[in-house]
Amino acid sequence: MKNILLVSDNQELIQNLETIVTFMGESCQSRGFSECERYLLDSGADAVLIEHTSSTTVSSLVEKFPHIPFVALVENNSQATANCNLVSVIATPLTYPVLTQAIHRCQEYSRRKPSLSRSAGTKTRLFRSLIGKSEQIQIVRRLVEQVAPTDATVLILGESGTGKEVVARNVHFLSERKDGPFIPVNCGAIPGELLESELFGHEKGAFTGAISARKGRFELAEGGTLFLDEIGDMPLQMQVKLLRVLQERTYERVGGNKPLQCDVRIIAATHRNLETMISEDKFREDLYYRLNVFPIDSPALRQRKEDIPLLLQELNSRIQGDGVDAVRFTEQAIASLMEHDWAGNVRELSNLVERLTILYPGQIVDIADLPEKYQYGDVQAYEPDYPEEILEREAFNELFAEAAAHESDEEIDQSSHQPFNGMLSSELPEEGVNLKEYLSELEVNLIRQALDNQEWVVARAADKLGMRRTTLVEKMRKYDIQRTEDA
Repeated sequence: MKNILLVSDNQELIQNLETIVTFMGESCQSRGFSECERYLLDSGADAVLIEHTSSTTVSSLVEKFPHIPFVALVENNSQATANCNLVSVIATPLTYPVLTQAIHRCQEYSRRKPSLSRSAGTKTRLFRSLIGKSEQIQIVRRLVEQVAPTDATVLILGESGTGKEVVARNVHFLSERKDGPFIPVNCGAIPGELLESELFGHEKGAFTGAISARKGRFELAEGGTLFLDEIGDMPLQMQVKLLRVLQERTYERVGGNKPLQCDVRIIAATHRNLETMISEDKFREDLYYRLNVFPIDSPALRQRKEDIPLLLQELNSRIQGDGVDAVRFTEQAIASLMEHDWAGNVRELSNLVERLTILYPGQIVDIADLPEKYQYGDVQAYEPDYPEEILEREAFNELFAEAAAHESDEEIDQSSHQPFNGMLSSELPEEGVNLKEYLSELEVNLIRQALDNQEWVVARAADKLGMRRTTLVEKMRKYDIQRTEDA
């Protein structure tokens, strides 16, 4: 650490601390209690080693500077507890291993501390593509930020759909090569006999069909990053040629003899277990160690299910950006999605969200609206319970419409103008009618017809009448409708 502050009014203790800290290769400054606060305000510190003579004094300093890690030095019989930025409490006299461990905690506190730095805008863009607050995805983000400024070869491991190319693009984006090209190649999608030409290019007439010279992906990626996706699917003969490029940093086009210099950063990815493939003689061990300089594991979605709500929010934001009405999810729906194993990982989740936006654009999705494979727990679809008068009105509207259509057919057939099934007429008789009795009689007759037509299966008759089964049962009880023996 660049600057460790030693705080004590005990000069003998200060001298001992300076000796040990300097021996460890760290730089330090020392101040008394009366001066330490002003020093921290003016100059700051990477860490503070403070003698714990007063709980009040130490607690006050620790609370005033939450961004700085503190280590309390206590007598054997003193009481103090590590908490927040008081990262460690160690007893005097100090030992090298104990102090080393305490300084390591200070380093971890500073390294993992959330803060706005000079690259805050960059990190925001990084965050939007590597969504999540889980420990697994935070580790990935930290590794990306650490390896990006270097030119080290990166090997990204993980199941299909976990976003390995997203990780690769972020490594490129945060690197010094970000203004150069990012060229992806799927090694498993290109036939082995064409892969060499695809990677290294070819000269005119190098093979049948090579009517002109063509640049390969290495040449196109010059000054930038070449992403070799599914490197585990690369044929063995091509692995040898790739290894030579990585070792010598030169290559030749197919059919050419002029060596071309290679200024390209290599990022490889695979969902396969390369170590198992090595034991099965399907992948070269020397190439593996050339690629495996800085491995990054892209976690499966089932390992970071707590990120699903944030992922849903981000996927919806992207869909809205494309001008599509996004969906919203109830808590029950989100909880159900968090129970799923997600064999297809983030890609599967993205496909599901897209499917739901087609089915329920701009609507709220509940657990019962999810496809059956994503429904976990007690799924009870909401069934609206409408007032009886609404159900009756809809049923009568439908029946009157059927009657009107029936009368129209009879007029076309030039038949008699009898009401539908002898029950319904659209004309009011001169003597008038008792509407309530008329409708009740009509209702009874229609219910009986529906029951007769459906062989007295109440559920089917209710469906025919456009009402719920329980409503039909209540009406049968109200009108004392029972099946006769000859029915």
